Amino acid sequence: MSDIAVQSPSTRFLCRITARVDPVVSLGDTACGERRYVPIIGGTVSGEEFSGKVIAGGVDWQLQRSDGTLEIAAHYVIEDAEGARVEISSDGFRHGPPEVMRRLAAGEPVAPDEYYFRTAIRFQTGAARWRHLNSLIAVGMGARTTGAAIIDVHVVL
Repeated sequence: MSDIAVQSPSTRFLCRITARVDPVVSLGDTACGERRYVPIIGGTVSGEEFSGKVIAGGVDWQLQRSDGTLEIAAHYVIEDAEGARVEISSDGFRHGPPEVMRRLAAGEPVAPDEYYFRTAIRFQTGAARWRHLNSLIAVGMGARTTGAAIIDVHVVL
């Protein structure tokens, strides 16, 4: 079986999600780190294949670990221009040099290439036109700004 070659995956850009968020709410320090959440209050979705909006009501659950890594578990809904809704489940990490993360936490502008912000995305929908997404995984490459998280979604082929 050693003669089987597994190809590296390729991706296709699906959309950019700009999720508007309220300020971080801390639940305090736990045994694993600071537990917190960020309410998702709306936003936009733009792309040639999928465009529309982010529905208010989602939540980005986070764990700020002692090693400086932020664990992310976001759960929200996007809606296309025709009203079809797609559930997003996004798990990942954000980390970088301490000084960069301090600037980011302070709301200062930080270039996305100064830190790591990646998520693995799964979709769920009953909308016929987007049902193919139910069996795909996407990678989100993100940036955090004051008041928003910006995620470029790339479907893994």
